[in-house]
Formats: sequence, C-alpha cells, structure tokens
Amino acid sequence: MDNSEETVRIYTGPAMIAKGLVSHLQEMGISPIERNDNASSIQAGFTAGVPGQVMLYIRKDQLPRAQPLID
Repeated sequence: MDNSEETVRIYTGPAMIAKGLVSHLQEMGISPIERNDNASSIQAGFTAGVPGQVMLYIRKDQLPRAQPLID
C-alpha cells in the first residue's frame, strides 16, 4: 500500500459538529470516512463507545488541503 492510501483521524467529537465538517470537506472534493463505534455496536447487539461521538478520517494526501478547515 502506498502512502496516499493511508488515513489520518482529523476529528473526534459530537456528531452535529462532524456533520458540518463533513459537508465542508465534501464541498472541497474530500470524502471523509465517518466512524461511530457506539452506533455500530448497538446494531451488533452490544454497547461500546461514547454515545453521539463520531470520528472522521481522511486520506493522508488530502490533509494539506483540508488543514485550514480543520484548524
């Protein structure tokens, strides 16, 4: 796997803020990966993670473009 395929976590926090960040990233042509461990665990039949907390990941090669928005 080359470097451009690796991901980096850019945000961890409330889902409401994550949704806004996702929207702005998509306007920039960046498609982040959303991860919600709590929602996934509930669907699997057990509870883990923090309710309402989402993690966002993007490819490492997209980080320089996204950094101003992240900051």
